[in-house]
Amino acid sequence: MTDMLVTPGSAKAPPSKTEPVLDVRGLKTQFFTDAGIVRAVDGVSFKVGAGETLGIVGESGSGKTMAAMSLMRLLEDPARIVAGEVLFQGRDVLKMNDKELRALRGDGMAMVFQDPMSALNPVLRIAKQLAEIMVVHGKFDERQALDRSVSLLGRMGITAPERAVQSYPHQFSGGMRQRVMLAMGFSNDPVLLLADEPTTALDVTIQAQILDLISELNRDFGAAIVLISHNLGAIASVCTRVIVMYAGEVVEEGPSQAILSDPRHPYTWALINAVPRIDRHVAGEKRLVTIEGVPPDPLDYPKGCRFAARCPFRIAKCDEHPELSEIAPGRLTRCWVTQAGEPLPKPETTKDALPETGSRADVAPTSSPKTTVDDQKAEPILQVRGLVKHFPLPRDTLFGPQRVVHAIDGVDLELARGETVGLVGESGCGKSTLARLVARIHEPTDGAILFEGTDIANAPQSVIRPLRRRMQMVFQDPYSSLNPRMTVAEILAEPLNFHGVTKSGRETKARIAELLATVGLAAKSAERFPHEFSGGQRQRISIARALAVRPDFVIADEPISALDVNIQAQIINLLIDLREKFGLTYLFIAHDLAVVRHISDRIVVLYLGKVAEVASADALFDAPLHPYTRYLISAVPIPDPDVEKQRPRLPLVGEPPSSIDPPSGCRFRTRCPIAKAICAEVPPPLTAHRNGHFAACHFPGQF
Repeated sequence: MTDMLVTPGSAKAPPSKTEPVLDVRGLKTQFFTDAGIVRAVDGVSFKVGAGETLGIVGESGSGKTMAAMSLMRLLEDPARIVAGEVLFQGRDVLKMNDKELRALRGDGMAMVFQDPMSALNPVLRIAKQLAEIMVVHGKFDERQALDRSVSLLGRMGITAPERAVQSYPHQFSGGMRQRVMLAMGFSNDPVLLLADEPTTALDVTIQAQILDLISELNRDFGAAIVLISHNLGAIASVCTRVIVMYAGEVVEEGPSQAILSDPRHPYTWALINAVPRIDRHVAGEKRLVTIEGVPPDPLDYPKGCRFAARCPFRIAKCDEHPELSEIAPGRLTRCWVTQAGEPLPKPETTKDALPETGSRADVAPTSSPKTTVDDQKAEPILQVRGLVKHFPLPRDTLFGPQRVVHAIDGVDLELARGETVGLVGESGCGKSTLARLVARIHEPTDGAILFEGTDIANAPQSVIRPLRRRMQMVFQDPYSSLNPRMTVAEILAEPLNFHGVTKSGRETKARIAELLATVGLAAKSAERFPHEFSGGQRQRISIARALAVRPDFVIADEPISALDVNIQAQIINLLIDLREKFGLTYLFIAHDLAVVRHISDRIVVLYLGKVAEVASADALFDAPLHPYTRYLISAVPIPDPDVEKQRPRLPLVGEPPSSIDPPSGCRFRTRCPIAKAICAEVPPPLTAHRNGHFAACHFPGQF
């Protein structure tokens, strides 16, 4: 262990290997609202051993985060812990006074929150925020704390930590901010670290680095870790044991390998089936299995099994509430079917996995013939030629040089009618900028954008405005893109009225009802406001708004980011159904490569504003030609611990170079293991190699 891990003056006793670090018994957390009592955490029990890594999974609203917040008593009114015990090293946290809690938080027990930008103070430098935690707990003086802050940032993989520690949070990327949060969590050598969705909305390479870092810190610091995530691949990568939560209860518990390969609760089985996997892709099979219905109302849980209404394996006894029972050594489940010895089918990520009584989708597939790319190869709907977008920055001095951000630097792209093209790459590579250029939200610096043969790159708004009806965009964050002061009916009526799609109020109302039915929402949803919906439902409203004007081309910018696996599967199925029904063309942007492979016909890989590789989805994943693509695929976690241990991992080192001063020649050369002298001198052209497979590399496939 390095010198930076030594904690002078620590009086903390080493954790016992025989007694659990954390023992949660019958924890109940409730919200006391005007509508009634919401039972968010309803009798949860589990243990965490010294140095153990425990994963907690479940849909949004299952109680994962609320359970974690309860462990540290970080709740605010109207939430209250009404029953249970939280024994940390033998002491009940629920009985601690304020002074004891302050000593516990950040010292014995620490937490990494889901959104680092909201958890970090935007007006304080990183050094101040890191040092403050250590000084408050009395283990270091300010000088020692500053030195340790630099060491911690270096240990977290942040380059030039001496300079980084003097930065503000907004000057860091999402991955770097999450590393700062991990540094804070480990700053006082806690016995237990709670990590709440630490990789949500991060791209695959940063996600892989964070997961590797958590594993290394668990090994080097010896802290027990509780990882909360809806990403089953992340759980498989890090955790040795898993508990699955549903409707405020633990429904299954056991070793991660056993649970992910042989689930014993139908809810766990359904979650695994909803996850697209790059190692189990079925050619031609696009639809994912989803869980029918919605979780029960926490104001009024059913008396029987809480999952029974959505379960494809339900039996008559499910009308009674099952207890969490041991069915094998170390395996617990809350299910009458598996407790009786009935095995569940082996998890499969296709529609064939469901029994006849199961759910297939929220929107039934249409009987209309699917528009295929092969049918329309001669008719591209969109052509992008030499597209450039530079954002000028303020000068450092009055007569200083003009600096620019090279967001997009010479991109060529083509989409056939009815095709779905995936766009992937790390954060900051230019994906969202390219999408906004194509939609003419941004004005290009140079290049051509041909929509059905008409160049709209420099067209005036008088020309662009009517085209909005033909090309629509679904934004990453539905909450910020929907007006919170308007009802759903008003949100959907706005584009209908603006573009003159409907001629009367009655026609508009009928069209709104049709749109809501198309995206799987009830007609009464029209009178509700955006904040009254879940994240997945808000995304459906965004899709309905995009479809309102009957477009031909839809740009979906991270439409599944931060959604849990079941809602993600529902949105993917919805997009596939709508493509089949209306012959839509999609430009689909996401950082989840398994999802992109599942939904896309072709995939475009961007790196620092340039196209690195273009190929059909299967060709790209089966035989990537560019080293960057190979690294991206390697970083995708697979929800199977055995597979994760055996597959080769290629860690992509370092952050992407600055787009203000990109490297000469090949922009990936500074991180590429096979770079040679020519890579620094000559930019590699995007060259065709086989069957429409293009790569911008001097040494394609040679890694």
